[in-house]
Amino acid sequence: MVGSVNKVILIGNLGRDPDIRSMQSGNKMASFSIATSKRWKDKNTQEQKEKTSWHNIVVFGDGLVSIIEQFVKKGSKVYIEGELQTRKWQDQEGKDRYTTEVILQGYNCNLTLLDSRNSNASNSDQVNTSSEDPQIENKETQNTDSSVEDEDIPF
Repeated sequence: MVGSVNKVILIGNLGRDPDIRSMQSGNKMASFSIATSKRWKDKNTQEQKEKTSWHNIVVFGDGLVSIIEQFVKKGSKVYIEGELQTRKWQDQEGKDRYTTEVILQGYNCNLTLLDSRNSNASNSDQVNTSSEDPQIENKETQNTDSSVEDEDIPF
């Protein structure tokens, strides 16, 4: 294999409001954590079990950060595609620490808001970024235009 792939796909809920900061360059960044849950039934006790995992998300790019600032809040359900990155840092005692984060930056990322209009008091349901220039799309206008017939589909 010639290349490699670093792609993370997550669907989960924000555990806290996004933290929006300005970097020294003047660009904005957003950071937040999302929870994903796994549910199963214990074979021995027939009891429902659940395990929650937390994932740190960091977003770069003023356009996408502005969307997050306006529409994303604690409890929001999001679909995320990004790149896994581990960084090394030192704590107050000088010990090396490592943090693994999902990074959304550049053209190879995606953030889609999955909340309904009623639960997310916003003007849009979906934010989809495949480039540096994010676009807000309205699901209702996408789903109501069904004028394409089956024989017009090219596959």
